[in-house]
Amino acid sequence: MIRSSLAAIFLALLLFCACWAKPNGSKTKKPKQVVPTIDCDVRAGKINLPEFIAKCPAQCKETKQQVYGTGVFASISSICNAAIHSGVLTNTGGKVIVRKMAGQNIYKGSNSNGVRSLSLPKWRESFVVSVGKPKKGVIYPSTLDYVPSRPTYVKPTLATTTTPEPTTTTTPEPTTTTQAPTTTTTPPPPTTTRPRAAVHKVRDAGPGLRRPEAGSPIRRQPSSPVGPAFPRREWAPPSSPRPDWFPGARHPADVSYAAPDSGYTWSETDTPEITARDHRPDISEYERWFYNFGPYLPRSTDAEGNRKVPLDTTQTRVKPVDVWKPDTNPYESGFNARQQEPGPRAPELVSQGDPNCMVDLAFLMDGSWSIGKRRFQIQKDFLSEVAQVISVGVAGPMMGIIQYGDEPVTEISLRSYSNSREVKSAIEKIGQKGGLSNVGKALSYINKHYFSDANGNRGAAPNVAVVLVDGWPTDKVEEASRLARESGINIFFVTIEGADDNEKQNLVETNFVDKAVCRTNGFFSLPVTSWFALRKAVQPLVKRVCDTDRLVCSKTCVNANDIAFVIDGSSSVGTGNFRTVLQFVANITQEFEISDTDTRVGAVQYTYEQRLELGFGQYNTKAELLNAIKRINYWSGGTSTGAAITFAAEQLFSKSKPNKRKIMIVITDGRSYDDVRVPALAVHSQGVIAYSIGIAWAANDELEYIATDPDKEHSFFVDEFDNLYKFVPKIIHNICQEFNSQPRN
Repeated sequence: MIRSSLAAIFLALLLFCACWAKPNGSKTKKPKQVVPTIDCDVRAGKINLPEFIAKCPAQCKETKQQVYGTGVFASISSICNAAIHSGVLTNTGGKVIVRKMAGQNIYKGSNSNGVRSLSLPKWRESFVVSVGKPKKGVIYPSTLDYVPSRPTYVKPTLATTTTPEPTTTTTPEPTTTTQAPTTTTTPPPPTTTRPRAAVHKVRDAGPGLRRPEAGSPIRRQPSSPVGPAFPRREWAPPSSPRPDWFPGARHPADVSYAAPDSGYTWSETDTPEITARDHRPDISEYERWFYNFGPYLPRSTDAEGNRKVPLDTTQTRVKPVDVWKPDTNPYESGFNARQQEPGPRAPELVSQGDPNCMVDLAFLMDGSWSIGKRRFQIQKDFLSEVAQVISVGVAGPMMGIIQYGDEPVTEISLRSYSNSREVKSAIEKIGQKGGLSNVGKALSYINKHYFSDANGNRGAAPNVAVVLVDGWPTDKVEEASRLARESGINIFFVTIEGADDNEKQNLVETNFVDKAVCRTNGFFSLPVTSWFALRKAVQPLVKRVCDTDRLVCSKTCVNANDIAFVIDGSSSVGTGNFRTVLQFVANITQEFEISDTDTRVGAVQYTYEQRLELGFGQYNTKAELLNAIKRINYWSGGTSTGAAITFAAEQLFSKSKPNKRKIMIVITDGRSYDDVRVPALAVHSQGVIAYSIGIAWAANDELEYIATDPDKEHSFFVDEFDNLYKFVPKIIHNICQEFNSQPRN
């Protein structure tokens, strides 16, 4: 009996221990990652997180949201389109991990995966994207903290999920929530109604500061500096009488402007009215980046003599200000202004510009002594009006100025200013240098130095140079212009008061305009009869420089081609020699600018049959294309060169773009089993420029049939595969020489 009782007690204890240990011993479930969804137009800079995961919707590519950079993107870029550009996502959408990093001095544009990214000279913050698969144990935020689209001093709101408990304290401690203190025991209104900001209550701040009476205005010093570097003090009343319209003390940053305000009072109000010139310590970091590319510079005095207050870059987040702490500056204490209607949002100070006129535009202004001070000022007025009309901006035209005399000098680089107002202000400060009118030197200067990445050249935008010349140049321009055109610079000439019939004998170079401009069809030259008629040329000139379809000099011999390689993969070549042929193809490809809008490369390998190895536009970066060429596998078989030429015409050149030069390079090591003459004539009639490369046992008569006339410029023969590399420079030279010798009309 005793033994059975003990067994029952032991069993009960065992069951109790098992039940007690189960909750603690049970395996905890792994927390599930919640991925927030974003829209296609969400930019990385609008999210206040250093690293996060997000889900992009489908069809973002069609929205054409702007992307700046390659690999590493400026934070103004669309997250989803940056992910597509990097290959992390496809156009069907998906999850992506975003990691913020420091800003860069240059973001290069490129075309990848159907998304065209733009170049940008400088930005404060960057980000990179990766596949949306978090590492083991890493949980990203399930909600995204967005930067407010409209910065304000304080916007007290009530919680949207629960009704907060009422409180009776009058001096609450600071908190990270937005719940405002209150002195009543009545619960706050329901969350569906718009809450009102609470009345500000102030502690005794100690000696030296008076607690204002309710309803009395708070007096502040005009244009008083803000920040901890300035001691707090009590300002005496102004000695001069106020204007009749002045209702009370003014916001510190507003006193220098003419428009009246509603004064500062103790009131239950919303946010203060903010103007474009307000000093806003709570401006977000995102808005601050939008204001300027580099460190924020103090604003200068504007044309009306009004002092512009520099932004305080030490604060980036809106902080609660419902408590006045003794160690704070009274001018930062968050007193609210009476507001009748919501004020208009302050305009963004960095202009996006006109996207229909995306050009890198350089003006060569005449600073010679012959022009005189009065006409030099007319020239400056003309440039200011052009800057206003074209709408300068980072996603539109960027404008720079070089002044030439004896020597050229950069007055404004392409990256100096990002809106028309700043460009106009800089133009007014330009002084005349004097000297001769050495236009040729100026054109050499812009070709070698001005249109560079360091100077703000964006790569994706056409380069345009507009030369303003009084009368005629004092040096020769033909050679310098030719080199500039071959570099892709579209040259326009605006000649004011040009030489008449009696003065032409004084010209250093006759017909200098026709020798200099991009084309001699009249589109690139604009003669003006008088300096006083120069203003009438603003609209015609702007219309021409913005017509990017006609800026044909942007197309050079290395960025305006569709090149098809037709490669012999027959048994007589062999694996080792085939790799040598691929290296030859890669060496030629290396010399061209590769993208969907620049040169595109395709390849066909043939034996008795044909195989498309690379399609036009299949790879849009040079690195990807070169790797793809190296991965082509040797086929082996017979030799049907004629059929391969026909196959290349059908599979590649039928999909060529109208503005591309079509170039075919046929590589063979023996006589073809079929006829090559008819297929060759067919591609010639389609405007294809054909080169033939024969090796070892190739038939010379077939090489001549394949090649475009003259044969000696388009047909080459080597006795060994290892000597193919010798013809790379010759082929590149011939391609560029043919391009540059096209008629300029």
